[in-house]
Amino acid sequence: MIRNARLKLVIIMALFAAPIVASFLAYYVFQPRGGASYGELLMPPATITTAQFARPAGGGAFRFEALRGKWILIASDAGACPPSCVAKLTLMRQVRLMLGRNSGRLERVFVADDTTPLDPKALEPFEGTLAITPPTGMALPLAPVNDRAHFYLVDPHGNVMMRFPADAEPRRMFKDLERLLKASQIG
Repeated sequence: MIRNARLKLVIIMALFAAPIVASFLAYYVFQPRGGASYGELLMPPATITTAQFARPAGGGAFRFEALRGKWILIASDAGACPPSCVAKLTLMRQVRLMLGRNSGRLERVFVADDTTPLDPKALEPFEGTLAITPPTGMALPLAPVNDRAHFYLVDPHGNVMMRFPADAEPRRMFKDLERLLKASQIG
């Protein structure tokens, strides 16, 4: 009888100690590797350029301030739109469509960084993508409007806060955007 009582006491103590031991092991022994996001968080976030760009085919001037309050996904490539350009435009369209009801919160901007305007026919399958070119003689800042190796994400306050590789996986990029839009009360 006494032995049975001791066994019960040891079991009760083990049950109370198990969460403490498990948390110790999780924190010190099995440490997680890396973050949960696919995109690279830019620290500190930089403000998007205030320079004036041109829209093709006489569309007038454009400044990123016009999109303030929206999330912006930016890609840049040659205005002649080689296959790499088409792949970027396709990926931006796919990711935006995957967002479903939140797709209206994300704007897509393509920068023809070589000042050659994007052919309007090349842009037809990507309705809703805003194509812009820098004015002649303008020295483009390196990122985000002049970096062909990445996609950049700008928050509704105008801060460039995340980047994705140019050959990004659409599903993983979508997961990051979905998580950000769910957590964000703005844009």
